[in-house]
Amino acid sequence: MTAPIEADLLIVGAGPTGLFAAYYAGFRELSTVVVDSLPEPGGQVTAMYPEKMIYDVAGFPAVRGRDLVAALVEQADQWKPTYLLGRRAAALTEVDGGFSVDLDGGVTVRAKAVLVTAGIGEFTPRPLPAGADWLGRGMVHFVPSFEAHRGHHVIIVGGGDSAFDWALALHPVAASVTMVHRRAKFRAMPATVRQVEELGVPIITDAEVVALRGDGSGLAEVELAVKGVDVNPVLPANTVVAALGFTADLGPIESWGLEIHQRSIKVDSTMRTARDRVYAAGDVAAYPGKVKLIATGFGEAATAVNNIAVAIDPDAHLFPGHSSG
Repeated sequence: MTAPIEADLLIVGAGPTGLFAAYYAGFRELSTVVVDSLPEPGGQVTAMYPEKMIYDVAGFPAVRGRDLVAALVEQADQWKPTYLLGRRAAALTEVDGGFSVDLDGGVTVRAKAVLVTAGIGEFTPRPLPAGADWLGRGMVHFVPSFEAHRGHHVIIVGGGDSAFDWALALHPVAASVTMVHRRAKFRAMPATVRQVEELGVPIITDAEVVALRGDGSGLAEVELAVKGVDVNPVLPANTVVAALGFTADLGPIESWGLEIHQRSIKVDSTMRTARDRVYAAGDVAAYPGKVKLIATGFGEAATAVNNIAVAIDPDAHLFPGHSSG
């Protein structure tokens, strides 16, 4: 049996909030293990929009998603946190004044405190029924690389922010971009919709993709059913982006005895959950007036870690001093 991995703090979730928490834990001289079910750090940013520009991170007029993640990893690495990626946190057990957390693969972490920075939890893309046989062969749910679609005829299915963001990003490199949405109203921000419209991107509403067709060389076309149109239009397509949203859940974390409502963990002003020495920060944490932003998560990470430092060592100071001191 493999010996447990020992640490002061276990961080569950390697998105931006978890990565900044790993830096801050090192600054507070806490040894740290970071666990994530995804194979790379960065959470949703890495999995869903690494090439997307982010405009609301303090100090950056604009920063590409993958560049933000790389900078956060570099910042945390000066304290050498231990990363256990591609592993799912399962059972949480109290032991010797701390916690024992079992992971996939028979690995166990023992920590004096736990910080949950799991974002929305484990997310699964909503399927495009007509494209079930084309996943990975022309149909995708996310667009981690824009260059991979250079010169393609791209059909984007969906009406949310991701769909319109990808339309903006792919328009300069694709041979064509067409959007298809089953309603006439969109969930995306009006300003983004306006930008796509001003580019002249065709937006077909009250429509659904009913068939994808191609041959051994790949996807070639899609067939649509459009409300009020007798003959189904057929469009050229080398790539279909099924941006239909996703379902998410917190998985085993829901059995940890925390107060959870609609996939969010209730916390107090110190970011403490209903269990002593278990804290939460980032999108997974909930309290009155909460605004779910990366910037918010950074502040919550610092608040949580400083309070964790005192929970572990009551003689420690809550205020850590300024890092520039």
